[in-house]
This record gives sequence, C-alpha cells and structure tokens, in this order.
Amino acid sequence: MNYKELNSKLSALVNGVGHTVANLANASALLYDELENINWAGFYVLEGETLVLGPFQGKPACIEIPLGRGVCGTAAKNGMTELVPDVHLFPGHIACDSASNSEIVVPIFKGGEVWGVLDIDSPVKNRFTSTDKDGLEEFAHIIEEAI
Repeated sequence: MNYKELNSKLSALVNGVGHTVANLANASALLYDELENINWAGFYVLEGETLVLGPFQGKPACIEIPLGRGVCGTAAKNGMTELVPDVHLFPGHIACDSASNSEIVVPIFKGGEVWGVLDIDSPVKNRFTSTDKDGLEEFAHIIEEAI
C-alpha cells in the first residue's frame, strides 16, 4: 500500500470540510476501497467512558465498547496504536465479526485527549505491519485536523 498516496487522497477529501460525520464517512469509505484484505474499516468516538460506533464500512458492528475493553477500548485507554496479528490471542477481544482474524486500532486525539479510534479488521492473520501502523497513524493525524 502506498500510504503517501492514500493520505494525499484523504487530505483532498477532508481539507476545508467542516462536517465531522461526513469526513469520517468518506475516510472509512476510502480505507475500505483502497486497502486489501480487510473486512471492516471505521471509527468509534469516545463519549464519557464508552466508545460509540461512528461511520464505517463493513458488516454491522458493536455499538458500544467500554474504555479499556477489547482492542479498541485498550487503544483508547492507553492512547497508543494496537497492532494485533491474531485477535483470538488478544485478552478480552470483542468479536463483532467472527471472520476477523487481525486488527489495527489507532487512537485519534483532539485537544490533547483521546477523541476516538480508527479501527480496521482483516480476515487474514498477521495482515497489518509496522508500515501499516506508520501510514495509518499519519491517516489519523489528517483526521485529527478535520474533526
């Protein structure tokens, strides 16, 4: 994946657009269209101590995830990217889609605090690499400027 090109496309979609939901929707559609071997791409937004489902592409998903629970809740609580090669080995993994085997979750910050997370699932174990981590963290920074 050419993350420089992907992130350039994201910037073109969201720069100057003052609608958070629309920006998240277009960002999730872009990821779902551009990334190979994924079955879910989207966002959860932190409301109090709970992540709430935001715009996404893929099968229906869990609506609420408690902070600190599962891959998304852990990334949000720690404020660090979680790259999980095999979700079945992740303690407390929440299986919204039984076809998912690996996952990457990148926290999104606003005002220095975790605002939400970018979540991407794959049916392929070991799908996500350090290159994906770096590229998707940059993707999240672009989103941070658009929320």
